[in-house]
Amino acid sequence: MTREDLPLERQLRQEILFARERVYRFGRATPMERLDLPGPGPEIWVKREDLSAVKSYKWRGACNRMAVLSPAEAARGVVTASAGNHAQGVALAARTLGIRARIYMPRSTPKVKQNAVRHHGGEFVEIHLSGDSYDEAVSAAQADEAASGAVYVHAYDDIKVMAGQGTLADEVVLSGHGPFDAAYLQIGGGGLAAGVSSWLKTYWPDIEIVGVEGVGQASMKAALTTGKPVALESVDLFCDGTAVRKAGELPFLICTGTLARVETVTNAEVSDAMRALWEGLRCISEPSGAMGLAAVLKNREALAGKRILVVLCGANIDFLQLGLIAQSVGAGTRASRTLRVRIPERAGTMLELLDTCFEGLDIADFQYGKTSDEEAWPAFTIHAEDTAALDALPEKLDAHGFAWQDLTGAVDIAFRAIPLRGDLLENPAFLRLDFYERPGALHDFLGQRIRGNASLCYFNYRQSGERIGRALIGLDFPSPYEREALLMTIPKQGEGYRLCEAVDEATRKRVVGS
Repeated sequence: MTREDLPLERQLRQEILFARERVYRFGRATPMERLDLPGPGPEIWVKREDLSAVKSYKWRGACNRMAVLSPAEAARGVVTASAGNHAQGVALAARTLGIRARIYMPRSTPKVKQNAVRHHGGEFVEIHLSGDSYDEAVSAAQADEAASGAVYVHAYDDIKVMAGQGTLADEVVLSGHGPFDAAYLQIGGGGLAAGVSSWLKTYWPDIEIVGVEGVGQASMKAALTTGKPVALESVDLFCDGTAVRKAGELPFLICTGTLARVETVTNAEVSDAMRALWEGLRCISEPSGAMGLAAVLKNREALAGKRILVVLCGANIDFLQLGLIAQSVGAGTRASRTLRVRIPERAGTMLELLDTCFEGLDIADFQYGKTSDEEAWPAFTIHAEDTAALDALPEKLDAHGFAWQDLTGAVDIAFRAIPLRGDLLENPAFLRLDFYERPGALHDFLGQRIRGNASLCYFNYRQSGERIGRALIGLDFPSPYEREALLMTIPKQGEGYRLCEAVDEATRKRVVGS
């Protein structure tokens, strides 16, 4: 009986054994690290695939597949489609083996992944940006295959690719840190989950294997529900490494027998897991790399006392994306609420609101622009470690006579669309302020330094995670004399703050639109 005649599960296990002999020509085994988090919970072990040569596990499957190409196939070259990580594995194998490779990637592929492909492949690779999604890149690569006769190296729907990914599970078994009660494995097309779950189940039959997918990209969950792989109508691209519209046929057949269930995680939960990896191991994960941990954190209480395996499957993330994730991570880790509050449009009322209702709360975002002579509607986003303080806030506002609206999740707040009517301002001044991110610093500046007839007409502030908070503040005065008097007399530096500059006239005109 040949290998091809064996049942698929046995074929895969046998191919993993053969992959052991091939993949370490291209890279080395990666370590396991324990992630210690504060408080009770499971014992979490992280497989650090981000420390591989291509900063992702994908080198294993690509190299294993290309290592078995016949001389005739190698001469025809290879073609593939990838969102980035598989492409790097193909590039690494292409240069090592001296095989030409054409790699099709979506136009939206992060620059860090494109540059890494060029670095690993050198003169042996060509990158073709095609389409806006992985599926469109696949179509372009398959058209190339048909026209050129090149060998298509699939990112996940190939038994030798799955077997290559399974070698990371072999390293887990040999690490001495098992057995594990459960493994949480992220799923895109399913190659990682299929290869790893098959091998773990071989040695630890009682291990629970949980597949993890993003809420907006759960193709394997849809396949298991329907009984066959089906194409999703749309795919969320936040976790770009797992953004696959349709699960692979072969991975689906394996996962049907190995997965206990599939759980989904939100982008906010993934961001929270990325922060946990940074704080616990000082490593930076790409969003897809943190998905398994995100599901573990979501079930932390239920998993207390158990030994859990997660795979940090990649760290290929654009530097600019880190800033966006850092801004959103507060909402994922703490309770958050955005309220718009009505106050009379007169000097001192904003400070009164802060004194009576927001005292002791963490104001993470403050947006306001004057749009009426009678009333103001500043918007505040409040973070808290639990929901009790947030639940009590509406009662406080009602008790002090402040009307309010809940704008949590509002689009205009997220995009910082701060309206300001320049025709309502008399003698405005705009100040750029830096202050220490500690309770009371901003309140103290407003209470101690902004006196007299000055009224707040504009406020733009958002927490950045730094020790220093930065705000753009607009003040309006009844007369030019009072305006100039404040600008001349206000100290440039005081307790807890530093006045960076008064905004120049050109900037003021851009802000007020006149």
